[in-house]
Amino acid sequence: MIARLLRGQRTSPCIPETAGSGANAWVAVDDEEMQWFVPIEDLFKGRHFDRQIIVLCVSWYTSFKLSLRDLVIMMADRGISVTHTTILRWVQRYLPEFEKRWRRYARSVGGSWRMDETYIKVHGQWVYLYRAVDKAGQTVDFFLSRNRDVNAAKSFLRSAMKNTRVPTKITLDAYAASHRAVREMKEDGELPSRVKVRSSQYLNNLVEQDHRRVKQRIRPMLGLKRFDHAVVTISGIELAEKIKKGQFKTGKLGGCKATMMELWNAALAA
Repeated sequence: MIARLLRGQRTSPCIPETAGSGANAWVAVDDEEMQWFVPIEDLFKGRHFDRQIIVLCVSWYTSFKLSLRDLVIMMADRGISVTHTTILRWVQRYLPEFEKRWRRYARSVGGSWRMDETYIKVHGQWVYLYRAVDKAGQTVDFFLSRNRDVNAAKSFLRSAMKNTRVPTKITLDAYAASHRAVREMKEDGELPSRVKVRSSQYLNNLVEQDHRRVKQRIRPMLGLKRFDHAVVTISGIELAEKIKKGQFKTGKLGGCKATMMELWNAALAA
């Protein structure tokens, strides 16, 4: 059954390897912190369904324009009976762990950031999705906020710098709150004074076009019901997009010859 599920998976894009990825159980998160991962078998221990089915459903849900009920039908066609609520629980339970494990193989992003915010609906209310890409279009980070203001912009920048690096340039749109946030962070010493800030609609077209990748994926989900669930789901969508963009070192995961599911299995292994 599992072999039949995996048959026909698209192979991964051929991405040149530049550095080692370090797949030990103890992994450096930063200079002072180490993180430990349980063996992959223990992560799925006690589950009724095989781990390959769980990984497949979660990865397909975040990678393709599918609703939960679409996945139910697709699994039924393969002889597997699963409810949409079960798949939703898998998404919320496992995506944060999957993201942490993939992060071990992340490539560095560039220092020239294009920052912008867009909006999505969560439980019928508009919320704001802050995102940034570097000048090559590589995803830097995202931050979901109920408000579009100075504090939200600051929170996004703090999160992005913690998870990636300090930028050298930040390109913004004309929205005053974002400019004020950067200015105040420089004054408070949170952002180096050498960081250049500019406003350019032309340069920010890159991140505005990149918003479409996420919003097109959210549309078939027929609405996100809870704010915390929305954060987890969007993190999975961003992860899937990073994989497609080649933002992970896949050489030691199987490289060009590996199927997408083989890459996922290798990345998740402790």
